[in-house]
Amino acid sequence: MTRTEFLEGLRKALGNDLNGPVIQENVDYYNSYITDEIRKGRPEDEVIAELGDPWVIARTIIDSGGGQSGAGYQENYYEPQQSAYGREQERTGDRHVSGFGTWWKRLLLLLVIAGIIMVVFTVIGGILSLIAPFIVPVLIVVFIIRMFNSRK
Repeated sequence: MTRTEFLEGLRKALGNDLNGPVIQENVDYYNSYITDEIRKGRPEDEVIAELGDPWVIARTIIDSGGGQSGAGYQENYYEPQQSAYGREQERTGDRHVSGFGTWWKRLLLLLVIAGIIMVVFTVIGGILSLIAPFIVPVLIVVFIIRMFNSRK
């Protein structure tokens, strides 16, 4: 995707929910961001790929109040930042979003770990419940034999 295609896609996506000046402000911001990154020596296609889908960016701007104006208006831009793991992070106002969000990934990881622990305990308990009817009588017999052997 080229810069022109990206900016036009962003303009179309924002046009559904925002007014003209706010749309132009956001398009100008991304145009200048792309220009700055290209000046730093990065290829245009790499910068566009880092930004991602313009429709997702537009949704983020709209959801974070990008259409509000007036005294309390806070500019909300998507600013990709590379994390330690090489994934993009979006900054929208005062909330951070990485891809679809890291909080749900952490929650999912915790749920998976808890599920694995439960499965391990269930399997161990199942094995013990299957073996117990055989081991308990054997242990009783061994105990009785030792008692008789120790009396001799």
